[in-house]
Amino acid sequence: MNAGLEQIRQEIISGAEAITTSKEAYEFRKKFLDGKTGKIGLLMREMKNIPPEQRADYGKGVNELKEWALGFLVDLDKKMKAKELQERYEAEKIDISLPAERSEQGNLHPITLIRNQLIDIFAGMGFEIFEGTEIETDYYNFTALNTPKDHPARDMQDTFYLSPEFLLRTQTSAGQIHVMENKKPPIKILSPGKVFRSDDDATHSPMFSQMEGLVVDRGITLCDLRGMLDELVKKIFGEGTKTRLRPSYFPFTEPSVEVDCSCFECGGKGCKLCKGTGWIEILGAGVVNNKVLENCGIDPNEYSGFAFGIGIERIAMLKYGINNIKLLFESDLRVLKQIND
Repeated sequence: MNAGLEQIRQEIISGAEAITTSKEAYEFRKKFLDGKTGKIGLLMREMKNIPPEQRADYGKGVNELKEWALGFLVDLDKKMKAKELQERYEAEKIDISLPAERSEQGNLHPITLIRNQLIDIFAGMGFEIFEGTEIETDYYNFTALNTPKDHPARDMQDTFYLSPEFLLRTQTSAGQIHVMENKKPPIKILSPGKVFRSDDDATHSPMFSQMEGLVVDRGITLCDLRGMLDELVKKIFGEGTKTRLRPSYFPFTEPSVEVDCSCFECGGKGCKLCKGTGWIEILGAGVVNNKVLENCGIDPNEYSGFAFGIGIERIAMLKYGINNIKLLFESDLRVLKQIND
């Protein structure tokens, strides 16, 4: 009887030497101490086969073996867990003497930089910001802006129609109509946002950012527009930059002008950027057409105004020397890293 108990004790001791993980320690402990299948648990079931006069000594021996095995195997489990924890510490240990991984500093997108700069410039001139909706009605996008029914801009190959009545706005000028309908002069607003046109090449995109400006008050003339534009180009392209107005046509302004600025690259002498002319076209503008004022319930005999539209991508391309508009939409870090005002 005692020899059998001692044999199990030695089996536990020798078997423990091969244990290397806490999981193995758990399975090893279950092998001996499980109440139903463990070797020590099975010894108690043999009690009925032991002669009555030997049962007391047998039971005492089994209990002593069980208590010893429990303590031994608990210690074994603790040792395995401590060993695994140490191995984990070693694997996760950080060598603080190593140089740190380089963390690159981000910067704003060129379009965001120009948009913020323009808003700051016009806010300093007293303009309020109005952001309209990207889905507009035909009335606000065309009719109220004095665009004839047969104007090419209304064609489906130029405009993204959602239905006969609704479309993706082709210009943020639609926001000016909303403002003039709901606010009496004096009005001085800036309307930035995304616009959509069916156009796609190196200098045009089906979706781009535009910023429309509107001033309506008594006695507003083209001279006020010229003075504002002179201040604008100086702050964007630098002191010494001048403006030039060329006659043009827009349905919603009369007179209408294309606005050029003196080439900030060559100072007006002529270079590749300005194609040898010394001037760069930057935006369209003009005096608000009387019909547009009347459509909004404003008396053109009492009030007048000027409006202008700036393509933010165009300004960004000129200022940062970007020759393809698609570079502004591809998020190529090689391009974006070079631009950080």
